[in-house]
Amino acid sequence: MTTNIAQYRIGEAAQQSGVTAANIRYYEKEGLLAPGLRSDNSYRLYAGTDVHRLRFIRLCRAMDMSLDEVRTLLALDWSKKEDCDAARDALDDHLQHVRARLAELQALEADLLALRSRCDGSDAHCHIIEALHARADAQPLATSASTGPGKRHV
Repeated sequence: MTTNIAQYRIGEAAQQSGVTAANIRYYEKEGLLAPGLRSDNSYRLYAGTDVHRLRFIRLCRAMDMSLDEVRTLLALDWSKKEDCDAARDALDDHLQHVRARLAELQALEADLLALRSRCDGSDAHCHIIEALHARADAQPLATSASTGPGKRHV
């Protein structure tokens, strides 16, 4: 059972939740976690409920959910039917993202396998590096609005 008594300093909360202290501060800044109470010596203090919330966030992030998706799920009440529907909708949306990412990764795998097949190590030079240089030369000039050839969800 989790407690509402602020008893963990940030390092202890990090250890108990598996979330780094830096990420705890970030989640506070993003509004996913209420700022820790301050002790007399200005240490941040967290309750067991905060540690549970951090574990929940870590679990959702491990499933590749965005902060907005986590925020949506955190706002829901598991005892309300309409919130169950909203949670299911949020998961369905995330599942669509995961399926799209899987397709991107399968295309990347095929590209990497084709690139790998260019070189068996028996030639005087490496055809993999040659192909990568050729691709680099064929890339359009980068603009400040574009960061590369593909999206990456990290």
